[in-house]
Amino acid sequence: MSDKKIPLLIIGGGPAGLTAAIYARRAGIPVTIWEEQFLPGGQMATTPEIENVPGVFKTDGFMLSEIMTKQAVELGAVIENLRVTDFLLQPGALIARSGDISLEAGAIILAMGARRRKLDITGEDQFAGRGVSYCAICDGRFAQGKEVVVIGGGNTAIEDALHLANLDCLITLIHRRNEFRASSHLLDSLNAESRIKVLTPYIPVAIEGEKTVQRLHIKHVESGEPDTLEISSVFACVGTVANTETVKGIIATDGQGRIIAGEDTETGIPGVFAAGDIRQKPLYQIVTATADGAVAATKAAEFLRKK
Repeated sequence: MSDKKIPLLIIGGGPAGLTAAIYARRAGIPVTIWEEQFLPGGQMATTPEIENVPGVFKTDGFMLSEIMTKQAVELGAVIENLRVTDFLLQPGALIARSGDISLEAGAIILAMGARRRKLDITGEDQFAGRGVSYCAICDGRFAQGKEVVVIGGGNTAIEDALHLANLDCLITLIHRRNEFRASSHLLDSLNAESRIKVLTPYIPVAIEGEKTVQRLHIKHVESGEPDTLEISSVFACVGTVANTETVKGIIATDGQGRIIAGEDTETGIPGVFAAGDIRQKPLYQIVTATADGAVAATKAAEFLRKK
């Protein structure tokens, strides 16, 4: 049994979830969002610089998250700081639980987003929060003026390295390939930044230290030659993992753990829709997440009207 029933429940307050709430409220549908983070916005909220959203010349993720949240709330969306723990998703019975709290909805939009992937090396868990981080915008201030390592070759890795350079850090950027997959404008900024040293192709092997991180052991991908870097922090930026653990075995997912749903965002369960980074698709960006959110809300509204 659920504690109460509402028309539409959105799980996740990132760009997909917030956009879905905006569109649903504009359609007159009461909406509740469950967002486990204190500040909605998902990964967007910790992105230091955003300049690829049409109509926005340049902003930061924190500000854009605040604006989206304000839009949703002023339209009447209710945001509750709750983490979903499990679901009952059956035709005619769509229930989400957060501990002892349960909520039944006429339709549910899954927008739990993704989190940064771990390195899976020795010492990583031991020093998590003590020099190992997955977000430079969150934890960079603790490394200000120190020597640090950023691991990764995509946009996030370059963005984090540039952010740390602005904090007067001396950065070693490690990537397992010789070529970076980041955007060209970020690579231009990387090449112009004297405080960032690039090491390729290397992979991390182990993190060591006493109370905090003190060194990182690395290995050359081709020759296998080892090396050791004396540093104070390791920032891991090696991709993302979809937050779909709570729906595994309930909704079909691909080999990467992302929900299999088409451009209509419909899952295999009537009334359940998937939007944003948890949905299998070719591109994961703020604009594609917001597009998913708009579509999911429109489809959810149609589903509720038919009911």
